Amino acid sequence: MPNATAAQLAHLRSRLEAEKRELEERLSQNEHNGLASSLRDNTGELSPIDNHPADLGTEMFERSKDLALLEQEDLHLARIADALEALDNGSYGQCRACGQPIPYERLEALPDSLYCLEHAPRQEISHHRPVEEEFLAHPFGRSSRDDDDYNGFDGEDAWQIVEQWGTAESPATSENANVGDYDHIGIEADENDGFVESFESFVATDITGNHVSVIRNRHYKQYMDHNEGDHELEEQ
Repeated sequence: MPNATAAQLAHLRSRLEAEKRELEERLSQNEHNGLASSLRDNTGELSPIDNHPADLGTEMFERSKDLALLEQEDLHLARIADALEALDNGSYGQCRACGQPIPYERLEALPDSLYCLEHAPRQEISHHRPVEEEFLAHPFGRSSRDDDDYNGFDGEDAWQIVEQWGTAESPATSENANVGDYDHIGIEADENDGFVESFESFVATDITGNHVSVIRNRHYKQYMDHNEGDHELEEQ
């Protein structure tokens, strides 16, 4: 063991044994984070399946959290057992991956470590996301085709029709910034309806397409107020 003396090894062994006793006592006293009994016994309900899934939502959340904590403590116990076994067979302090000595400073910080910093497991950040995130996006989810240069009817258009009948949003929670009323809280509520370019809403032709006229409606006024048109070209 190049990086630790006999006294240092004895100190690390005592720390590992103390941590092991503490974990085992804690798990025993709290009945493995409350998982020694069933959910029905913990809640006092005749059945864990109620009329509404939210009735037991809090209990299910706490149960899931306890499972995660128990899994972490079981993993910690397994790491301590492996470290104590390595101390017994003389391989403690050498990285299992590369065989190089583990610095004593790392062992002091993590006595149950069996790998050097470079080869420590679970160093890489996983890019795999929960499949549920695919369904927790905006209401029209994967059916929107705005990025495909598609001008037809898609999932976003379907949602906008449904959205007109009301949602759980309010001006305070709308994704549209600075919205002040309920008429503009929808998805792209300000987009053109029935036309693409703004001028198409007030420019008209006859049946032959030869005679062009300008209808001075609300869209026309907005168009001019935003300086999109040339006031000098207006008919007097």
